[in-house]
Amino acid sequence: MKIKVKKLNSEAKISQYAHQGDAGFDVYSVEHIEIKPGERKAISTGLSFEIQEGYVMLVWDKSGLSKNFGLHTLAGVIDSGFRGEVNILVINHGSETHIFEKHDKIAQVLVQKVEQANFEEVDELSDSSRGDGGWGSTGKK
Repeated sequence: MKIKVKKLNSEAKISQYAHQGDAGFDVYSVEHIEIKPGERKAISTGLSFEIQEGYVMLVWDKSGLSKNFGLHTLAGVIDSGFRGEVNILVINHGSETHIFEKHDKIAQVLVQKVEQANFEEVDELSDSSRGDGGWGSTGKK
């Protein structure tokens, strides 16, 4: 699959996969930005993308940033029709201010096929073994 990428900032770093066979490709900061504990900020990538209809780009954490610093990505759905700049929303759940420098990895992005559902309003849903059992309904062990 080919994804078209447009640099909106001449200093932006084009996304790439770190290793052959990786599911996610990395996106990079185009700016110096500090995120204090408990704070959330949108980090500029300086890039916009064109992906085929029927696909979506999903933003996920970089595991090292999550484990080592308590950083988590939010609002991670980039639809095929979106042509604006991709910014990565990050919240700092850690105890120290985290600094992203220009060209630091922010997150990883997976490209996945999607299907649109047709919705049908009904009076009843079919039974299932779980029923309406919600959080914790299957027990701890």
